[in-house]
Amino acid sequence: MSVADRTIDPRILDSARKEFLQKGFTCASLQEICQNAGVTTGALYKRYPGKEKLFEAVVAPALKDAEELIQDMEQYRRGCMERNRPQFLWDLSEENLREITDYLFERREGFKLLLSCSEGTACSGFLNDFVEENAVRTLALMEEGVKSGLLSRVMDKEELHVFLKAYWSALFEPVILGVTKEKAFSYCGRITKFFNWQAVFKTILV
Repeated sequence: MSVADRTIDPRILDSARKEFLQKGFTCASLQEICQNAGVTTGALYKRYPGKEKLFEAVVAPALKDAEELIQDMEQYRRGCMERNRPQFLWDLSEENLREITDYLFERREGFKLLLSCSEGTACSGFLNDFVEENAVRTLALMEEGVKSGLLSRVMDKEELHVFLKAYWSALFEPVILGVTKEKAFSYCGRITKFFNWQAVFKTILV
């Protein structure tokens, strides 16, 4: 009985990641991916029925990282609510921003694939989907805050989406541009001043 070559999948995924980063999904070549991975097209199709399925496999860890980021922020905000400290819900200081930037840059290739190499795939709307999920969870927390008497009202959904879209675009852009992490860190203080979240959300505090 033949033994499956378990080195093939990592080679295909690594080759695909490099090809997608260099050319984007639309222009990426499965033939080039196979050639650089040292496998046949048959071996690739046996594992991934098409280019989009291959792309989905490559970005799966990045999508998991994005969900983890959303959950971490939600957990922090929920903790503020549980401690009756709603004024710290949007305490996005320079230090906090550097932590987020560090998280993104430790996973920069995955996020870059989602943000600027995914046109033509189901992930092409990643930024908008990411922002929408943030908005939905934030609004749910606001509703809980209103019920518990900590907040006076819930923000307008479209308004919140506009602000969050602009904010996360600013945080993701250094990843897209390919600047160094140190240079991205240098932006954090100015981004914090530009997006004065405390002033934005002050109007909904009791």
